[in-house]
Parts: sequence; C-alpha cells; structure tokens
Amino acid sequence: MGQRIFIVEDHPVMRQGYEFLVGQDLGLEICGGTGSADEARLQVPEANPDLVIVDLAIKGGSGLDLIKDLKAQLPDLRILVVSMYDESLYARRVIQAGARGYLMKNQAHDRVNEAIHKVLDGGIYLSQALQDEMLLRRVGRSKDSAGSPVDQLSDRELEVFEYLGKGLSTREIAEHLMLSTKTVNSYRLRLREKLDIDTNAELRRRAVIWLEHEARPPDALADD
Repeated sequence: MGQRIFIVEDHPVMRQGYEFLVGQDLGLEICGGTGSADEARLQVPEANPDLVIVDLAIKGGSGLDLIKDLKAQLPDLRILVVSMYDESLYARRVIQAGARGYLMKNQAHDRVNEAIHKVLDGGIYLSQALQDEMLLRRVGRSKDSAGSPVDQLSDRELEVFEYLGKGLSTREIAEHLMLSTKTVNSYRLRLREKLDIDTNAELRRRAVIWLEHEARPPDALADD
C-alpha cells in the first residue's frame, strides 16, 4: 500500500485529474476527496491520510481556515496547497497556517507528485523563484521586501478583499466566511483604511482589478 492522499478540491474535473496523476505513482494512493470545507473537517480525520491536497477556493469557507483547523485536529498531518492564486502573495500565508507546500495549478500536471513526495519526506515545496525571494527578504536585499499594501493585509482581510473582487455582497461574504454582516462591514472599513480608499465602491473596484491582474497569473485556469 502506498501513502494515503486526500483531496479537497471543489471542481470535480480537477479532483479527477489529481486522482489520475496520483494514481500513476505506485507509492501513493487516494483515500478520499471532497469539495467542501465542512465535509473535509469531518472526513479527513476518518480517512487518516498521510497528506491532504487543499485548494484555497473551496465551498463552505476558506482554505486557509481549513488548513488551520486540520492542523489543530491533526498536528502531524502534511498539507500541500494547490491553487491558481499567485504564490508570491499566498504561499507565505499557507506555510504560516501550517501547510508544507504550495503549487500553482498551472504547474500541477508536471509537478504534483514531486511536490507530494517532497512534503511527505519532511520538506517544504515552493518554487525556486519564491525560495529565492524569501531568502532575499530574510537578509533584507529584496527590492520588494516591504511588500505591496495588499501583502500587508491579515488573512481574513485578504479573504474579504478577494470576495469583494468576485462581486459578492456583504451578506454573501458573511455566509461564505461564517461571520456576521456587522463583522464583514468592520473588515471593509479596515480594508479602506489600510489601502487608503475613500468609498466602498472604490474598494470593490480595486478588489476587482487586483483579482483580475495581480492575484492570478496570466495563464491561470479560467474556471477556478
């Protein structure tokens, strides 16, 4: 029997793709999968996988929150994030949340099994470009060491900003993140203050532009 892999991905075609790729590796086997954060919280402990693949955009909540919850339940669980969102913004956040690797979806076909084995062997999987950038930041030599204003947002603020960019209303964001509308409005106010934006309309416009041009690489999958 190979090492057990559980997949959290809400696009059935993508999940089937990972199942096929993992199935080509005799050292790995699929032990379950779901597209829902709530189902993952229940099913992952029951499936007892060695590693969980998690997408950041999943039904019923936040991929970042799911990572934190799974690590709280299963401290030794290895987690690999496979997402279409730009690793330069998200990879550091998922590593801080407890994941051990970040792979962009447009690279998954060629590298997902390599990333899985790296994480299972106790390593951290990141692109070479990001490893170099993180090292330069650590020694203070990166030209972007201060980061963009969006890069300075908290995880929850970033999630609210992302949902605004997707066109969700305050009520819809509250439902997705399981928060009150009052709390979401508080986050909107914080976002305006941190990003120096005067109105909610301008905040939404900026979020749309960011999501279309900065959070996603040019060749990202269109249906994520």
